[in-house]
Amino acid sequence: MSAKEINHGEINHGNLSQEKLMKIVLEPRVTEKSTLVGEKYNQFVFKVLKSATKPEIKNAIELLFKVEVESVQVSNVKGKNKIFKREPGKRPDWKKAYVKLKSGFDIDFMGA
Repeated sequence: MSAKEINHGEINHGNLSQEKLMKIVLEPRVTEKSTLVGEKYNQFVFKVLKSATKPEIKNAIELLFKVEVESVQVSNVKGKNKIFKREPGKRPDWKKAYVKLKSGFDIDFMGA
């Protein structure tokens, strides 16, 4: 096998450890909007670490769910200002990732 040939049986996760990749995806975001996006565009929405990059998110999703990712779009979400018992406060900022899967792949969160 030459250096240019790729072994399609393995997924290359770069130089990141599997432990770090497992910590990148915090939770799936199941909302009305994310359900509509999932049905229409085959995309799934996840809450991820603020420091995560697109390639890291892609590798983490491929490792966790055993799927192939076509693209990743990210959005930084600002935390809301809140008042609790007359004391002002702020909810934390977080990052949202829209992950588009290649055709033929799906993620089942219900675990049938």
